[in-house]
Amino acid sequence: MSVWQDVVGQPSAVAELSAAAQDPSAMTHAWLFTGPPGSGRSVAARAFAAALECARHGCGECTACRTIMAGTHADVREVVPEGLSISVKETRALVQLAARRPATGRYQILIVQDADRLGERAANALLKAIEEPSGHTVFLLCAPSDHAEDVPITIRSRCRLVPLRSPSAEAVAGVLVSRDGFDPETADWAAAVAGGHVGRARRLARDADARARRERVLDIPLRIRGLGDAFAYADELVRSAKAEAAELSGTRDAAEREELAVAMGAGGTGKGAAAAARGAKAAERELERQQKSRSTRNQRDALDRVIVDLAGFYRDALIVGSGARVALANPDRESDVRQAAREWPAESVLRRLEAVLACREALDRNVKPEIAVEAMLIALHQG
Repeated sequence: MSVWQDVVGQPSAVAELSAAAQDPSAMTHAWLFTGPPGSGRSVAARAFAAALECARHGCGECTACRTIMAGTHADVREVVPEGLSISVKETRALVQLAARRPATGRYQILIVQDADRLGERAANALLKAIEEPSGHTVFLLCAPSDHAEDVPITIRSRCRLVPLRSPSAEAVAGVLVSRDGFDPETADWAAAVAGGHVGRARRLARDADARARRERVLDIPLRIRGLGDAFAYADELVRSAKAEAAELSGTRDAAEREELAVAMGAGGTGKGAAAAARGAKAAERELERQQKSRSTRNQRDALDRVIVDLAGFYRDALIVGSGARVALANPDRESDVRQAAREWPAESVLRRLEAVLACREALDRNVKPEIAVEAMLIALHQG
């Protein structure tokens, strides 16, 4: 057993991090993990945190390793942004906690997932802490990119870079079989169509609804016969993304509202009841803001999966049309891909691919999803 067994297909990164955990002279106080979605940035950061706190440098069996990997260790705090950005208030509070002396381990460790979502003020608050760190504080930042440019240069210039890559389909399939218990055939298929994304492969192997959504998306390119189809498919995609986001957050939102009402003394009477009610209203507004931001993030994530699937289809069509001997992103849709390559010139396929990528950029710039997706589908129809 070792904490590193969860870091899939990253031998060079594991070697570097393991050496730093064992040799204080190779250690630094700030690290930046980069890599494409699904490469395991947060998993690697969490494993590194366990190796730093573990007396045996990541045995995977001691209390420190088990609590860190479970997210319950007193000296390891993790920022998991659920909204569109990480707030300065949240960042300042976590930085203050990270500056305290460790309670049980050697370090106070702050893991920041999706560090590219740090707003300007939040980034400045974190920068001050990274510039003047205490001797027992370690910052582990994660950014979903092949490059570090998404993180402000003032921060990344003070971090040691750990670049990760997408694991091979063979490595992903091995994890699904050995760790999750899927049969080899299902694991091989899910790994082949997931593009090196372990989480997506696991979801496709486990969730019939996720497989059905993927099939509906990959049916679209050959079924758009007119503008009416384009608008209808756009409406379907946006409604599906909203429904998926509502399903993810519905139960949690209700539980959070109930917990807040209890914490603010709902139904109480007495001298302090009026003041408590005013405070509850402000807290309710803040909670509603957070939940709305989280829902928007979930919708965008759902649409991003659609965009990745469509981009993979048009990429496959370009590969088949060029005669290149390269593995397809969607090997189970090879017949549709070959039909598209026969019917459309390479220039038309490329324009369609560019339209899909332009939709992703538009969503990143806060363009209304309905408008961005409709523009994409119209471009896919026109070619």
